Amino acid sequence: MKFSAQQIADFLQGEIIGDPQVTVDNLSKIEEGTPGTLSFLANPKYTHHIYNTQASIVLVRRDFVAEEKISATLIKVDDPYSCLALLLNLVSQAMPQKKGKESPIYVAASAQISESIYIGAFAYIGENTRIGENVKIYPQVFIGDDVLIGDNVILYPGVKIYQGCRIGNNCILHAGAVIGSDGFGFAPQNGEYAKIPQIGNVILEENVEIGANTTIDRSTMGSTIIRKGVKLDNLIQVAHNVEIGEHTVMAAQAGIAGSSKVGSHSMIGGQVGIAGHIQLGDRVTIGAQSGIPNHLPDGVTVMGYPAVPAKDFARTTVYIKQLPKLNDEVRSLRKELEELKKLLNKD
Repeated sequence: MKFSAQQIADFLQGEIIGDPQVTVDNLSKIEEGTPGTLSFLANPKYTHHIYNTQASIVLVRRDFVAEEKISATLIKVDDPYSCLALLLNLVSQAMPQKKGKESPIYVAASAQISESIYIGAFAYIGENTRIGENVKIYPQVFIGDDVLIGDNVILYPGVKIYQGCRIGNNCILHAGAVIGSDGFGFAPQNGEYAKIPQIGNVILEENVEIGANTTIDRSTMGSTIIRKGVKLDNLIQVAHNVEIGEHTVMAAQAGIAGSSKVGSHSMIGGQVGIAGHIQLGDRVTIGAQSGIPNHLPDGVTVMGYPAVPAKDFARTTVYIKQLPKLNDEVRSLRKELEELKKLLNKD
């Protein structure tokens, strides 16, 4: 399906600079643009590509001012990246949607499912489970007993949801995600470790997205809770009794130990490790590969291990790079000092 620059601008409430009748039927990166595609410029580091891109239409910020001639038609918007997301959602909704029930599948007699559901082959749905409207369950998904799943949920291939867990409306769980596996609870007894039964569950509130192969452990008692709007990347470990505040995002390979609380609207970089039984405030930003052993107040930005204020970490990194030079200078000064001592002793 083709769309004109005028149609796109009307949808995004943007301003056209160029030919309003030019059409596109695909998307492209600005550096790889080809005729008939729409691209976007959100990162200033890519600005130089706009002057030679072959894309027919480019989304730019409203304050963008060209310094050279541009062949593409521009559509000026408040936020090109957000507008691209709107267009991608539009394209996604126009794509063919999976429907019906494939075979073979297992659905327990006591399970309650709607007629609008899609269930892929080799899926399993347990006893007393209730599933809402317009849910898509791709092949090889396991849903245990007593699970509640809201409306418009997507469970991609191989997702596993253990018994008693709750999945809110509009959640997306990517391939291999595991929700409700046992928390890592063991008690030392006579030189061995005895398993502590994990009898709680996991609650995902609405509009949560869980990346591929991410695991969220069920609580020992009560619930492990992922609040509304949280976005977790691939390969993340969330331990038992953790709570992640609403609209927080975490990048890949991060991990949160048991019973820690992460505030709302926080940003956690890749490979961050958060210790157990601590509390992080709201709007916290943590740089990649940082270690967090203690509580953090609202609004701080930290980096390093153990994590320190980001400016201190950057300053320390500069000093570390200068250590070889400083070491040479200290040796030279020590040598000069020894020579001065010898001269003084002679006198």
